[in-house]
Amino acid sequence: MSVNQEMSSDGKKIHINISGRFDYKVSQEFRDTYRQVPGQEGVAYYVNLSDASYMDSSALGMLLLLREHAKCRGGSVFIERPSEQVDSILKVANFEQLFTINYSNPVSIDAEAGMNAGAGAGA
Repeated sequence: MSVNQEMSSDGKKIHINISGRFDYKVSQEFRDTYRQVPGQEGVAYYVNLSDASYMDSSALGMLLLLREHAKCRGGSVFIERPSEQVDSILKVANFEQLFTINYSNPVSIDAEAGMNAGAGAGA
């Protein structure tokens, strides 16, 4: 399991990449990727799940906490390219009602926030 983060030059876009198992064991590491970001107002978070092989209920909770964190600060959360297995879990949990899920190529770190957003409600 790996969690890493990449920030745009203006600090308004954070890409969080998850690979392997997305479960309770990485909860602190996941939270650290967004809680330690300076100037958190209006940040768009892009969570790339294309390399995530598994997701449990604690991972769903972590995404909801990120959504709340972003929303309280005028930001948004986008889920990008979930793997087939992870996508089925997101659909069962009706996360397409809570998040914009982008199934195409990920948004560039320096592209306009919200471009290439797929179907869904956003955060």
